[in-house]
Amino acid sequence: MKKNKTQITSKSIVQSGLPSDFRKSISEYIWNGFDAEASVIDIFFSANEVGTLSEFSIKDNGKGISFKTIDETFGYFLDSNKAKSFDNNRFIKGKKGKGRFSFQQFCDEAMWKTTYYDTDNQKFLSYNIEIVSSNLDDYKTSDSIITNEGCGTTVHFGSFTNLTGDLLDSSEFTSFLESEFGWFLYLNKNRNFAINVNKVPIDYNNVVEKITEYPIEIEGKAFDISFILWKNKINERYYYYFLNNELDEKGREHTKFNNKTQDFCHSVYVISDYFDKFSRTENEGTSLGFEKNQSDSVYKKLLIFLNKIVSDEEKNFIRNKKAEKLIEDYRKNNIFPKFRSNQYDNLRKRDLEVVVKELYCINPKIFQNLRIPQQKTLVGFLNLLLDSEQRENILQILENIVEISEEEREELARVLSKTKISNITALVQLLEKRKNTINTIQRLVFDLEKFTNERDHIQVLVENNYWLFGEQYHLVSADDNFEKTLNNYLYFLEQEEKIKFDKDEEDYEVLQKNKNERKRTVIESKEKLKRPDIFICRKNASSGFLDEEENIIVELKRPSVILTKVQYDQLENYIRFIVKEPKFNSDLRKWKLILIGKDVDDYIKDQYESHKNKGKKFLVQAVKNYEIYAYTWDDIVKIFDHRHQFLLDKIGYKDDFINEIESVKNNPQELVRKVI
Repeated sequence: MKKNKTQITSKSIVQSGLPSDFRKSISEYIWNGFDAEASVIDIFFSANEVGTLSEFSIKDNGKGISFKTIDETFGYFLDSNKAKSFDNNRFIKGKKGKGRFSFQQFCDEAMWKTTYYDTDNQKFLSYNIEIVSSNLDDYKTSDSIITNEGCGTTVHFGSFTNLTGDLLDSSEFTSFLESEFGWFLYLNKNRNFAINVNKVPIDYNNVVEKITEYPIEIEGKAFDISFILWKNKINERYYYYFLNNELDEKGREHTKFNNKTQDFCHSVYVISDYFDKFSRTENEGTSLGFEKNQSDSVYKKLLIFLNKIVSDEEKNFIRNKKAEKLIEDYRKNNIFPKFRSNQYDNLRKRDLEVVVKELYCINPKIFQNLRIPQQKTLVGFLNLLLDSEQRENILQILENIVEISEEEREELARVLSKTKISNITALVQLLEKRKNTINTIQRLVFDLEKFTNERDHIQVLVENNYWLFGEQYHLVSADDNFEKTLNNYLYFLEQEEKIKFDKDEEDYEVLQKNKNERKRTVIESKEKLKRPDIFICRKNASSGFLDEEENIIVELKRPSVILTKVQYDQLENYIRFIVKEPKFNSDLRKWKLILIGKDVDDYIKDQYESHKNKGKKFLVQAVKNYEIYAYTWDDIVKIFDHRHQFLLDKIGYKDDFINEIESVKNNPQELVRKVI
């Protein structure tokens, strides 16, 4: 054999940064095969029962190593003729000429048997190359011989140091090859590229999480786009690969998402005849001739579309994988604040988790590399803002920390405005207050009957809680005579026409001023001095061009009073007085008069029976535009429970009313004051 010398010392080769992992060393020889235009790589090994290797080789069907250029191939280090003859149509991995020395990591010697086609003699020639680890700066070559074998190279390894058969026959080694070459095998899937380990092919599908196709057309040019999400990190940066219809690689572009999201391992392959005449240039500007480069409008539009694809895929990946994992970790490590086990607090907890998840989707780095105290501080801060009227300020604060796209801004704004916990808090407090009101009614009427009177207790409680008879009503008067009551009523209706009555402080002052200056209506009838307990009203928008008015007059009776014809006649007199007044007798004014007492006698029950065909519970009279109802206090309690118990159960309401009123349990006055 002829002895040859490289242009560097053996020691320098060892210290040049050769792979320290046998798997990476082996991958260098596989890449050398693909760089030599191979399509199939065969890895073969055999070992005895204790794992000692008797044979290990890597074979490719590439173009071989020409004897004429052996000095340029094996004679240079940190340089390679592959780099000098780089073909833009083909991916070249090994350009530094040091991969051939990688064997020294796991064995002491390597021999290449290579066959190439000699174009001068038009024959296949074969020869051997040998290198030993003790003298890496020397390589030996045999004489060339004529052969009938096709082109290709087989590297035989010998004198193994720390490589055994079980390492090559392991799932870890197979997984490494899948991660290292899966993207490349997929890139060349239609060209039947393969890597076989003892005849078992490496399957890139084992490292594919999902493949999504995006066929599009830009300015009449069709593009078949495949987005690949890998299960694990691949040993390659994340690129857009541009291929022509013959699947030659005509260019590649970083996706710009290489470092943004951890574990978002992806590749994008674009196939189109547009790339037949595409050649990426170093400088921007219109290319000469018929070729297209990165300045072409089609290419620019394509990149915009590709960036949008990867951005959307990244958001889905973060939302469905990373963000869910973050929430699970936060739960496990007790990062979230403590919430009570009721429906309302569960809603608060879900709201916080949704916002944390959405913020993570916008920029994961906000939550990365934080220690547990920092995590708790961040999440606690968010929880305080969400529970207050300042939740929209989260967006403003975030914009001062990280850059947010308009789309991300709109999405976060939508999440923040979807559920206002402060509004839910107000709702819960409202329900709790109403339940306490009902409990107080029960206490006054059934337990403190001998201490409770109508005017000081029942009247005060109900006029502060007229929601008992319906929602969105306006209190016209409470225990005022009819002349004052009806004047208040007319004034309210007039103001409804002028401004929207929303109890805004400024509008309310205007109303009060107008009320004092308004000319009052004088009623001549002696009946004007009668004093209904509660008068409430509201306007309803009808399907026609006029609005209807709903008016409710409530007559309250002390707990000991049973409702009879006497009390019923009192309401009859009220309504007769009202309908006789020209200003109040329009058919568009609907009147409902309600009588409430401890119980009803047989006369009232007979009225129930005679009006049951109207389909309205507790109705005792219905004539023209007015109705009269008679309720017991227990009916009021049952109606409340029917309307509200579902919500109270959902918020996990705990009835501590008895404990809360312990100090005033026999004092109706204090009991009412405590509730209102």
